[in-house]
Amino acid sequence: MTKKHASGRDPNAKALREAERVARLHPDQQKDHPTAVPADPSKLGHINTYGALPEYYIDQVFVCRLCGKPEIWRARDQQWYYEEAKGHIDAAAVECHSCRRAKKRRGADRPER
Repeated sequence: MTKKHASGRDPNAKALREAERVARLHPDQQKDHPTAVPADPSKLGHINTYGALPEYYIDQVFVCRLCGKPEIWRARDQQWYYEEAKGHIDAAAVECHSCRRAKKRRGADRPER
């Protein structure tokens, strides 16, 4: 049986505290944490930066800029965004799932013609 991918949507207080605790750990401890996801440097070649590329991803807590609700941008979701969707490494989650969905329903993400 496969393990269900934990979503960062509507996290409980315990999940938020744990993600914040892991974010405060030393990088060597973060890398070995069970929730850390190793980065694949061969899939990050599209990123043109002078800075270092990540060795791993960890869950990141963020506060939605539209509604103020805290959510967790899961390490697996970051891996997909940076490595598969080819997002820029400096990009970060800023809107919760509910606000993004509502914005798409309103058509706010569609370019004007």
